[in-house]
Amino acid sequence: MQYVYVLKSTKDGKWYTGCTEDLRKRFSEHNDNKVCSTKGRGPFELIYYEASLSKEDAFAREKYLKSGMGKRYLKNRLKRFLSLTG
Repeated sequence: MQYVYVLKSTKDGKWYTGCTEDLRKRFSEHNDNKVCSTKGRGPFELIYYEASLSKEDAFAREKYLKSGMGKRYLKNRLKRFLSLTG
């Protein structure tokens, strides 16, 4: 399985979208400051993920979720969660 995921930094509130084969391991790496693109921004909470059978589908979905339309989709999809967490 391939996972596309969205993390929210509890430090600055910003989101990070990524793709991985091992979601638990990757989440730990983000929180342990082992990922250059998120170093110093943790701790993180996992706010969304999707599973895909193919790597190509997962990377295409990641690219979409990073686009303007994808960000709107996520905000709409997570509307209730975001209103609870602020």
